[in-house]
Formats: sequence, C-alpha cells, structure tokens
Amino acid sequence: MGNYDAIVTAHVTRRLMEVVGVKPERLALEWASAAEAPLFVELITDFTNKIKEMGPLGEAEGIPLEDLKLKLMAARSAVKSVRLRTRFGKLAQELRDGGPHTPDVIEAKMAEKVNDAISREMAKQEKAIMESGSQGA
Repeated sequence: MGNYDAIVTAHVTRRLMEVVGVKPERLALEWASAAEAPLFVELITDFTNKIKEMGPLGEAEGIPLEDLKLKLMAARSAVKSVRLRTRFGKLAQELRDGGPHTPDVIEAKMAEKVNDAISREMAKQEKAIMESGSQGA
C-alpha cells in the first residue's frame, strides 16, 4: 500500500468516524522512517496519552452504547460496499497518477469524491440493520 492509499484510507476512516459520531482525533496517520526510532516512540506515546485523555469510546463522545453499536455495524457494512471500495481505489490511483499534491488539494479531492458517498452508504446500512433487527448481533 502506498502513501496515497494510506492517506485515502485514513480520510475514509475519519469520515466514517465523523458520521458515527466518534471523534476523528482517535485516528492518527503520521510518517516516521525506520531510522527515526525516537520520533516513532514520541508519536506513539503522544497518541496513547491523547486517547487516554479522551476516555472510553462512545462514552467520551456522549453516544449511548446501543446507538454506537448500530453505527459501528453500519460503518463495517459500508466499507464492504463494492461501490465505495471502487471509489476509494480510483481516488487513490488518481492521486498516485497525478504526482505530488499538497494536503489541501488531497483533502479537497477526497471531500469531492467520497464524503457524500460515505454518508449515503452509512444511512443505507443503518436502515438495513434496523429493518433486519440484527442490531444486537
């Protein structure tokens, strides 16, 4: 997986987290080479402390457990959607083929290409789960 694949995956995951109601700060994508062990340790330590400060998933966001379960099930189903996976793959390929991009350009392309699709797929999956009655599964 290349850097652009990782960037797209992180964006999609953050967007799903936002739709679910989970703080997107619970995900970090940082770069450190094998030669940067002290930086790696610092990144991991800082992130771990940040998560501890936020508290338990859902509780820290004020989301009732049953609502959180439903939304996480919908998110898991949404990312399995062939339509979304194809869109993510095409976007990563477009970024790779287009050469280096600034973070703002990458973010704008991702917002344009995937944000609405994620929201629609999540709503579709939540509805399907609620209609099937499998929320407690």
